[in-house]
Amino acid sequence: MKMRTIAALVAGIAAAGCCCMKTEPAKSGAEKKCCRYPAAVNEGFVSLFNGVDLEGWEGATAMYGVDPAEPGVLQCFPDRKLPAGQRGDLVTAKEYGNFILRFEFLMPLDGNNGLGIRISDPSKDAAYYAMCELQLLDDGGPSYYDAAAKKDKLKPYQYTGSVYGVVPSLRDNTGKQIWGKEQNFTGGGSYVRKPGMWNFEEVKVIGSEIEVYLNGYLITKADLSKFKGDGTDTPDGRAHPGIHNMRGRIGWLGHGHNVKWKNIRIKELPDSAKMGEVCPCQKMKAPCGFETYFDGCPGQIKTMWKGVTTEEKFDNPLVRQKATPEKRAEMQAKADAQRDAHWSVRNGNLFFDGFNGGYSLATKRDYADFEMWADWRIMSVTGDSGLYLRGSPQVQIWDAHNQWHIGSGGLYNNKYEKTGNVSKALKIADRQVGDWNRFHVIMKGEKVSVWLNGELVVDNVTLENYWDRSQKIFPSEQIELQCHGDPTEWRNIFIKEL
Repeated sequence: MKMRTIAALVAGIAAAGCCCMKTEPAKSGAEKKCCRYPAAVNEGFVSLFNGVDLEGWEGATAMYGVDPAEPGVLQCFPDRKLPAGQRGDLVTAKEYGNFILRFEFLMPLDGNNGLGIRISDPSKDAAYYAMCELQLLDDGGPSYYDAAAKKDKLKPYQYTGSVYGVVPSLRDNTGKQIWGKEQNFTGGGSYVRKPGMWNFEEVKVIGSEIEVYLNGYLITKADLSKFKGDGTDTPDGRAHPGIHNMRGRIGWLGHGHNVKWKNIRIKELPDSAKMGEVCPCQKMKAPCGFETYFDGCPGQIKTMWKGVTTEEKFDNPLVRQKATPEKRAEMQAKADAQRDAHWSVRNGNLFFDGFNGGYSLATKRDYADFEMWADWRIMSVTGDSGLYLRGSPQVQIWDAHNQWHIGSGGLYNNKYEKTGNVSKALKIADRQVGDWNRFHVIMKGEKVSVWLNGELVVDNVTLENYWDRSQKIFPSEQIELQCHGDPTEWRNIFIKEL
């Protein structure tokens, strides 16, 4: 059968019933009942901001709005004054209990704002009368950090992601980033990017617990039930009468600085939700005939995957193939140590921290022709990753919306101008930064087809040999999850040999 025909057939398989159940031992014959694998992930988030106006928001609507020059971006405008006595807080009309909130934000120099959680009375200071205020700040700005002395000017609980006055956020981002990417961050160990750069934040609020992920890193983990709220046991020594609120509004707590937001969306969770538990529809059952490479089990990192190291160019299949068995074993031991230091399971997902010393992850066995499913998400604006097929780069993963405006899934390292082998994806089928995407990849011979979220983005294209362009792609080699110095998460990775 020609590959074009395969592509047409597979493209016709739409998202069907979710096989959300624990992986079971393989069955054979009549015992095995196949289910059609959903082509895309439906997480159930809804938008809190329509990108046009303040529908669904109340409070300081005179200060916030959309500049026609920046459509889709919510802004706090410093030159828009509020009536005397009105707080600079923009709050949702609706109240929320348990939820996951995702958004992107941009700070100006010395910018200051906040995220109010479970606000019961919008007329009062949310830092104390809501469940909490999660700080939004230009952490490295000169008003808040002395760069020359390398010294904070504020209390630890006043920096971005902190439960204001109660729980400090993590500020240890010093000397960690790979390939010079530390220059993106504002300074002082903060995980906030420099003024004028977009950040991605995910906030989980379940019961009395809060988790804050900033640009892919967990910077705050707190259980507010541990605090009385009367001021006797909080670091700031102040009463926080709203700290045990179980419902309330969400709000942006303005201080008259030009902070910007976009792609604000929320997923409400049931009262029975528990922090750290994987949503039932996150863990998928492997499609029939596929081997499970990762579905949430921590032990799979060592049993199914090996590390890849760049030392002595051992990320190059040609170098590995020429090495003696003893040399390969020596270098694999080094690579596996890097794997164990930088790849882990976080919230049921395979997490790569992107830090110095970390590198790609590879299947322990080689593949010739294969079919593959894999879910992935990047958690930083302009984030980058990819899939190596038969040890060669790459099926591209990147932020298609904020940087290149070219979709993920393309065979990035093809030299189209010289060979005619297409390198770009046919369309942008990517979700927003922080949302889950699903790859479906089929490789037969030299040809690759890729579907992203159910959309065909690479149609039967030759994958060139990056390592030696005079050769065809290797007939058999490992599959790799690529390191590109950005935190990434993966899940539901299933592979079938063809």
